[in-house]
Amino acid sequence: MTGDETGVELVDAELAGKAAPLVERLVADQAASKLAAQDATLWGPDAESEASIRLSWTSLHKSSRPLIGEIEALRTELQSEGVDRVVLAGMGGSSLAPEVIAATEGVALTVLDTTDAGQVADALAGDLERTVIVVSSKSGGTVETDSHRRIFAKAFTDAGIDAARRIVVVTDPGSPFSELSEKEGYRKTFLADPHVGGRYSALTAFGLVPAGLAGADIARLLDQAAAVAAVLGTDSADNPAIKLAAAWAAAHEGGAEKVVLADTGSGIKGFPDWAEQLIAESTGKLGTGLLPVAVEGPEAPGFADAKSDATPVAVGHPEGAAKISVTGPLGAQFLLWEFATALAGRLIGINPFDQPDVEAAKKAARALLDEPEKLSGKETPATVDGAVEVFGSEGVATDGKLVDVLRAFFGSVADGGYFAVQAYLDRLDDASTSLLRGEIAKRTGVQTTFGWGPRFLHSTGQYHKGGHQNGSFLQITGAVAEDLAVPDRPYTLGQLQHAQALGDGQVLAEHGRPVLRLHLTDRAAGLAELVRAVQEAGE
Repeated sequence: MTGDETGVELVDAELAGKAAPLVERLVADQAASKLAAQDATLWGPDAESEASIRLSWTSLHKSSRPLIGEIEALRTELQSEGVDRVVLAGMGGSSLAPEVIAATEGVALTVLDTTDAGQVADALAGDLERTVIVVSSKSGGTVETDSHRRIFAKAFTDAGIDAARRIVVVTDPGSPFSELSEKEGYRKTFLADPHVGGRYSALTAFGLVPAGLAGADIARLLDQAAAVAAVLGTDSADNPAIKLAAAWAAAHEGGAEKVVLADTGSGIKGFPDWAEQLIAESTGKLGTGLLPVAVEGPEAPGFADAKSDATPVAVGHPEGAAKISVTGPLGAQFLLWEFATALAGRLIGINPFDQPDVEAAKKAARALLDEPEKLSGKETPATVDGAVEVFGSEGVATDGKLVDVLRAFFGSVADGGYFAVQAYLDRLDDASTSLLRGEIAKRTGVQTTFGWGPRFLHSTGQYHKGGHQNGSFLQITGAVAEDLAVPDRPYTLGQLQHAQALGDGQVLAEHGRPVLRLHLTDRAAGLAELVRAVQEAGE
């Protein structure tokens, strides 16, 4: 890592000048100290009810301490039984933070935040005799996580393993999932603080239990957060959270709707993916907000060549085109970015704790699951080019070769808009799909995000529907070679994945956004054809 010092540097002098009045405003309003004191009035009367039950994250560095011993005791028990492989079933805030913690600590954690049958099958193919699955959900009703729980419970039983002894639950007190866990006799139930929303839950049981069972040093993580907590709650122009929030808000006022995130040697693995959900779900609503764009590095397209609609932020030391630099160890960074995002919400004028548009895609997917004939895979494509079938929402040109379709789609993006690549595939076996982000950004000069479906639905999905309405959406779906049934449910994982893609595309189209869906009838061949077409379309 870059060291233990936590700070924010406004590298760009012009941006620092524009942020200065907003820094003064936050200091004068005593916003930081009020936030640390969990004052729910900071975001206005309309947000007060929600904020009043969503602010316990400001003191998790203290309240989560008892988890250290509980987690270590369970880990010791499991290891004594030869169980040392940890699988996490969770979505959004339940998976992103523990994945970053485990990767940064260099410990093995298999994360399931997918409905791709192939990726789930790969997780099942691991040594079940050595496996414990942590199922994380505030309510237990998250369809992806519930599906994983059912699939693994059956797999354990089929293998002659007591499933209940291999399932650990993380949920809210009094939730239906807590009741189910007690009824089924699951190994252990960790109850998280119910007054913390998912994207602010990194230092709750949702973040700490799976990472800690995998071997991460969660005591050190809490120590890092504790070391910076007092500073973040101080009403001072030197408060890094105030500086970061003011810079984001000042840039947004000037038309910079996107925040481009690149790691510059921080030593933290995958941090932009965690920050992506925090910023997008917290700010992307009421037709405004900040769209986080996680890129491959400071030389990546979108960062190195950022235009006036985007602010490049380095996670680590200043490098390249960075206008802002944020440094510090992981525990401190979690708390810093949470404080900054909440304060930015006050400046932008939104409630950073609700997510009013997330449910729409879920409802659309559920409706499709109720009509399985719509998921038969027999839709008629507008065009077929090799191993790629082309589908488009109303107004999207779909005639000609794939390269022609892409060229037209790239040319139709709104001024100051963005492309979102959404891949409903296996993020391990189909990992090369993520290269499309840079290829499209380089050839179009347009800010481009990349998300694995349905993972992104619990992250940037809120911004897509609730933020600035200037996105164009490229969905990529693929044939399912070997599907997996979901026990006691009338659908397979393949059908669920398909319903999630179609449902989200339907909601985006209803918002008047262009959606182009490319279905790969052969994933490997189709992806190769798609990459070539993207390269040709941008020439």
